[in-house]
Amino acid sequence: MKKLITLVSTLLVLASFSMMTKAADTLAIVVSTLNNPFFVTMKDGAEAKAKELGYKLIVLDSQNDPSKELSNIEDLTVRGVKAILLNPADSDAAANAIRMVNRAKIPVLTLDRGASRGEVVTHIASDNVAGGEMAGQFIVDKVGADAKVIQLEGLAGTSAARERGEGFMKAVKASNIQLLASQPADFDRTKGLNVMENLLAGNPEVQAVFAQNDEMALGALRAVQAAGKDVLIVGFDGTDDGVAAVNRGLLGATVAQQPDLIGSLGVEMAVKALNGEQVEKTVAVPLKIISK
Repeated sequence: MKKLITLVSTLLVLASFSMMTKAADTLAIVVSTLNNPFFVTMKDGAEAKAKELGYKLIVLDSQNDPSKELSNIEDLTVRGVKAILLNPADSDAAANAIRMVNRAKIPVLTLDRGASRGEVVTHIASDNVAGGEMAGQFIVDKVGADAKVIQLEGLAGTSAARERGEGFMKAVKASNIQLLASQPADFDRTKGLNVMENLLAGNPEVQAVFAQNDEMALGALRAVQAAGKDVLIVGFDGTDDGVAAVNRGLLGATVAQQPDLIGSLGVEMAVKALNGEQVEKTVAVPLKIISK
């Protein structure tokens, strides 16, 4: 019996040590949605860097649902991961999830979209305000300072939608752009198509569209093609589909982010923080306009 008790005790100790070792080498990324190629590429960049640095990376999809995001974060907190990379589904709602991580003393970093509250090690993203302004200036350069434009907005409550819109409105105010309409299509291709169809019906004189991501831009493209109109469309993100459409002359341009680099830098900054190294509060990832 003594030998059996000793054996069981040894196995429990080994199992506990194994779990601690696994947690010690584990990071996690919680993505707003993996139903968007931009975030899939961001996740791929994080996975590649984690593998390079010898870390296991847990990937969880919040499906654009803040309550699912909170559940994902709770699960990771219980599992005791070393650090969490968070791409918020909603910048305000994410505060509750981040506070939970803060209480657990686990470092949290935000990717692409920021959080309105909570303690974050660093925020890694492109300058969305500058990107929105770049899109507006591209339209001015191609169509003219008095271009008649429609804007398709992203998911309400996200920092990306707010900041891209802010940058675009800077370009509007700095020129004579006539903003005919501005409506949300939630960063979604199908919604981009449906919203654009409705807006085209009421604004047949439109000359250009700024869509706050490539998915909405591609949806708007289908609506414009179906209506037989010649409209300049500018997207945002530089996804593979978006760039391909630009190269085929279907989209006028896309403001290209580097989602793989955002994911990669997220892991890199997390590891630096875990090693006690200094990390900047904001890490900017360069943007560029891709046009034919």
